[in-house]
Formats: sequence, structure tokens, C-alpha cells
Amino acid sequence: MGLIDSLLARFRAPAPPIDDALWRHALERVPLARALDEPRRLYLRRLAGDFLHTKRFHAMGGAELDDVWRLAIAMQASLPALPHGPATFRGWTNILVYPGEFNVRRSHYDARSGVVTDSEDTLIGEAWDRGPMVLSLADVALDLEAPWDGFNVVVHEMAHKLDMLAGAANGVPPLPRSMNRREWIQTMQAAFDALVKAVERGRSTLIDPYAAEAPEEFFAVTSEMHFSTPRTLRDAAPKVAALLDAFYGPPPIPAG
Repeated sequence: MGLIDSLLARFRAPAPPIDDALWRHALERVPLARALDEPRRLYLRRLAGDFLHTKRFHAMGGAELDDVWRLAIAMQASLPALPHGPATFRGWTNILVYPGEFNVRRSHYDARSGVVTDSEDTLIGEAWDRGPMVLSLADVALDLEAPWDGFNVVVHEMAHKLDMLAGAANGVPPLPRSMNRREWIQTMQAAFDALVKAVERGRSTLIDPYAAEAPEEFFAVTSEMHFSTPRTLRDAAPKVAALLDAFYGPPPIPAG
């Protein structure tokens, strides 16, 4: 059996159950998962098992990954999949995990001038269309330490992966039949345009100004907020919050 055949056979086999002790250990590390109601927490465990079964983790640049870290990442990646199931994970396989921020070199070709410009970006996360998800382990750890501050790099990159299931990322993921695509586009575009204007005018915004970079970033940033600071999202953009409630289900509720 060749490598491709063995990988296909592995992915088609049922995901092995997550060890009870490992699950308890990881659950203590992931407050967003602990804050789910019991039925969704049980389903999250199943989805996280599917995620681990079909993804390959690669420790880059000396990053130290153990089973608890892998499961903690899988649990957060599975949060956006709760209403949609394991089909959310299709189309890609690899997760690259760096110890901290990582550099990405990019080339931009200007068709009008014929000039190619190289640049280097420093990132904490990235998702490639049909390619890997790339994460900074230091920032994953920060999100676990401060779970309700509006930031979650794993959720952000999974939102991009969801978006890419419909083609090039544009802020419009595949929607369930119960949701109206035109309403989604009009609501998200109006909120994005309002944020862009506020940022251009130098105003303080409840939504991270990075969301004004592009519609796909607006979707990813507000997805982070849905899970980690839903009240702020409702205050900032109530119609967007309602859409994400319908798309992702109700957000986790912190104890107290």
C-alpha cells in the first residue's frame, strides 16, 4: 500500500475515542470548551477527535507540542464546527505550529508596471486555501490564559478555513439552508463599511481595527468575538452578532 492509499485508509477509518484523562486535562486548559452546555461539550469532544484523526501537526522552529496541546488546539478549532459537523474540516490536512510569531515572505506582481515587489510579514496565524493552518503557540497560550478578551487565533484561522470552503475567502462562508445569503452579504458589508469609515477617521472602535483590512478579516475577527466577547460584539454590531448566533450557535457563557 502506497503512502496516499495508507493516508486515505486512515482518514476513512473511525476516529479513535479521546482518552478520558487526556480530555479532562485539556478541558481544564480550554475555558471556552468548559463554558459550553453539556450536549455541545460532548459533541465538541467527538469533533475534536475527528480533527485530530484527520490532521497532521508539525512542530516548527523548536516548538514543543504534546498530546494536551494538540487536543487544546483541536478543541478550539472545533468550536466553529459545532453546528456544521466534521465536513467543516475537509480540504486540508496540515497544521504548522511555531513557538511564537513567524515570518512569511510574499511576492506581489504589479501587472501594470511589470514590477515584482517582495515583502516580509510577521504573523501569529495564517490559513492557506487548501493548504496548512499556521499558528503561533505563544499566542494560542495567551488566548487560553485570557479567553474572554475578544481574541482567539485558532478560531480566527478556522473562520478563514470555513470561508474558503466556498472558494476564495471573501467573508461569505457556505451557509445553512436556514440562513439567507443576501441578508448575510448585506449585513456584513454594511457593518464592514461602517468600521472602515470609523477607522479611517481615527475613531476608537469596539471591533479590532484589523477587521477593516478586508471583508474576510471582518468575518474572522467577529468570529473571534462571537466566542470570546459576545457582549461586546452585540454592542458594536448587533445585526452581525445575530447572524453569527445563527451561524455558530449561541456563544459560550463564562461562569459567574
